[in-house]
This record gives sequence, C-alpha cells and structure tokens, in this order.
Amino acid sequence: MRDTRTSRWRLVLALLLSFALFAVACGDDSEDEGAGDGPSSDELTPISLQLQWFTQGQFCGYYAGIEQGYYADRGLDLTIIEGGVDIVPQTVVANGDADYAVSFTVRGLASRENDADLTQIAQVFQRSGTRQVSWADSGLNSPADWEGKKIGNWGFGNEFELLAAIRQAGLDPETDVELVQQQFDMVAITNRDIDAAMATIYNEYAQMLETVNPETGELIQPEELHVLDYNDLGVAMLQDALWADTNRLEEEEFRAQTVDFLAASMEGWIYCRDNLEEGVQIVLDNAPILGEGHQRWMINEVNNLIWPSPDGVGILDPDLYQQTIDVAVEFEILAGQPDEEATRSDLMEEALAQLEEKGLDVTGADYAPIDVEPTPGGE
Repeated sequence: MRDTRTSRWRLVLALLLSFALFAVACGDDSEDEGAGDGPSSDELTPISLQLQWFTQGQFCGYYAGIEQGYYADRGLDLTIIEGGVDIVPQTVVANGDADYAVSFTVRGLASRENDADLTQIAQVFQRSGTRQVSWADSGLNSPADWEGKKIGNWGFGNEFELLAAIRQAGLDPETDVELVQQQFDMVAITNRDIDAAMATIYNEYAQMLETVNPETGELIQPEELHVLDYNDLGVAMLQDALWADTNRLEEEEFRAQTVDFLAASMEGWIYCRDNLEEGVQIVLDNAPILGEGHQRWMINEVNNLIWPSPDGVGILDPDLYQQTIDVAVEFEILAGQPDEEATRSDLMEEALAQLEEKGLDVTGADYAPIDVEPTPGGE
C-alpha cells in the first residue's frame, strides 16, 4: 500500500510539473504575441505635465489620453502633476521640474518676459471661459452699470479682462468701482455680499446653479442671473495653453517627443468631445472630489471652449492672440509685444497631421454642447 501511494503521488507531481511548464510556455507565447501591440511599460519614455489647478473636467483630455492609451501608443508614459493656488505651472517647466505645463496664454508670456525660457506649443482653449455673474434683479446688465458697486474678482492675474471691461465702459477701476477679493466660490454673490462675481462658465457658474436660492428654497435658475461674457465685449483673453522649454525644443529628440505628446493630448480631447459620459467617468476615477453632475457640466462647457477649432485643435487664433496681448500691454502685464519665438505652430501642425492620418476630426466644425441639467451640490 505504501508503495502504491508513493507511485500515485509521484504521478500527480509529474502531472503538476508538466502542467506548470506548459502554463509558463503559454505565458511566454502570450507575452511575445502582445509585444507587437505596443511598447511595454519599461520601454516607455517618462514625461510629465503640470496642471494649473486640481484634477477636474477642465483637464479631461490629458487623463483620457492616459486611460485610452494614446500616450503609450506613442511610446510615452505621462505623469500628471496637480496644480493649486500657489503653483505657477510655467515656472515649474522653466525650473526643469516638468516637461510641459497648462497655463493661461498671458501668464506664460509674462514669465517669458521675465527671462523664463518658455514657448507656447499649443492653444487648447479657443475662447475665454471667464464670466461676471450678478443677480438679474440688480439691473447690472453691462460694465457701465458697475459704478459704485462691489465687484468680485480672484486676483492672481484673473482680473485683467474685468479691468479692461471697466475701462472700456469709461470707468476708472481704482475709483469708480469697489473691487473685492473673492474666494474661489460663489458664496459672496449667493449671499448678496457683493454685486457681481467672477466665474468660469465651466466651474463657478455651475456652482451657482447647483446652489439653493435662500429666497426661493429651490435651485438658482439661469433666468435669475445675468451673465456677462467677456468674449462678447472684445476684451477676452486666451486661457489654457500648453508650454514647454524653449531650448529643449531645439533638441531633435525632445522636439519629436513633443509632437507625439501634442498628438496624444489632442486625441484625448477629441475622445472627451465624442464620448462625454466616458470622459466624466475617467475624471471621476482620477478625482472623486467633485460630483458627477458638476464634472458633466464642466466637461461639456470646456468642450464648448475648445470646439469648434476652425484651424485645427491646438492652433492659435492670431486675432484673439493679438487681442490678448493688447489687453495685457494696456494693463502693463506685458511690457510690449512678444517676440516671434514666444509661440510656434509647427509642432502642433505635425501632431494634427498624425491625427488626420488616423481619420480623426480635428476641427469639430459640427460640435454643439448638450444641455446639462444642474444637480444639487453638483452630485
């Protein structure tokens, strides 16, 4: 009996060993077959992108690019670095602590004037997202009505469109209005502590509509508000753009990497344009702080700032660029006109050629935002 049991165990062990060897062999074959689908993780080139704010729908395209494998397909392993109130994205790039940054156009230009070696490589937002919001019953229907009123703004370079609008209306920002430092929320205007509040159409305005009106007990309705759009006044300034180190762009390897980075980033934005709900989920997976309803509103409105892009996504509109500079020079944010090397379009044009070869729509000529219903608290 003892010999029989021993023989059986030897047989079982032999079978298990044979199975294990077969499984290993199959695993090796599987890995070999998958190797042709794209580079393995240890073959990817690590790169980094510094955001100008915390993770939210405003940056959907970059997160989608990672989730959908667009960067990996081009041999890149992108790390996204969150921003915040005290983060100056373009300075992070200038200091060599990130490869690329998202920053407002004029902020990057101002840093360049202060000897930072920075070049704008793509203009993602085609329009300004800044608004000034007041209660409809206040009668503040234009900047001319702001005389003697408390007008909120965030500072930190966000106030230049506001100042330009005040001057355009024939008012002196220093004496004719009371400029009030505003928090990055809408509490002051909701409580009527100020007469008009600064907001982005994709974030703070949504916060307003997600808030209960203390006078009605219901969510605030759009018709209860007056929203001033700086794009309509001709003083809007271009915002989210991509920046890189000027000198590194002269290096052949970094230049080629940058074209691939731009192609993957814009493919991510195309994905967020064509797959809104999937984009919402991607952002929620990376940043569950803001609610689903708020992120849906944000991505929808950010898409509306990007699309349509008549000359191709990421390509700078020369007229709006000049308008941005004119406002910046007027308020001495910039000392003068930027030099020609401050921006370049050749990298973005090459990236767009990649996307067009894939049959992707790079202009979004037929894009129209959907109607997103505000939800209580953005949930």
